[in-house]
Formats: sequence, C-alpha cells, structure tokens
Amino acid sequence: MEQHIVQPSSISDDVSFGEWFLTIFLTAIPLVGIILLLVWAFGSTAKPSKANWAKANLAWAAIAIAFYVIFVVLISSIFMGTSQSLLE
Repeated sequence: MEQHIVQPSSISDDVSFGEWFLTIFLTAIPLVGIILLLVWAFGSTAKPSKANWAKANLAWAAIAIAFYVIFVVLISSIFMGTSQSLLE
C-alpha cells in the first residue's frame, strides 16, 4: 500500500518588492487605481497584507473626499454670501 505525503504549499503570504512596485504604479493610474483597490480590498485572491493596504488606501481616499466636499461647501457658501452682499 502506497502512502501519499502531502507537502505544505510553498506559497508565501509575503508581497515581493516587484509586486509592491507594480501595485503602486497601477494605483497611480486614475480610475484604474480605484478599481484595483476595490478588487484587492474585497476580493478573495489578494494576499492579506495587500488587502489590508488596499483597505487603508480606500479609507484615506474616503477621508480626503469628505474633507474636499466640506471645503467646497464652505468656500461656495462664503462666495455666495459675498456675492449677495455686493448685489444689495
């Protein structure tokens, strides 16, 4: 009777320098970067460290967008108030 020994997989959870290099390059491309961040953050094929990195980047992007919206609303309300007082 033969015994089959199953060797543990040699797949590493580490992300290599080349993978990080390509990852950062691809995320710098507008629209492609956001789509890839979503795939890496919520897909099942990304390595855990890359998935966490993608989630952190998406969180920072959400914070930046929120600050941008607040800034635009404040500046536009200041200009609307100034233009109203100039017309009177």
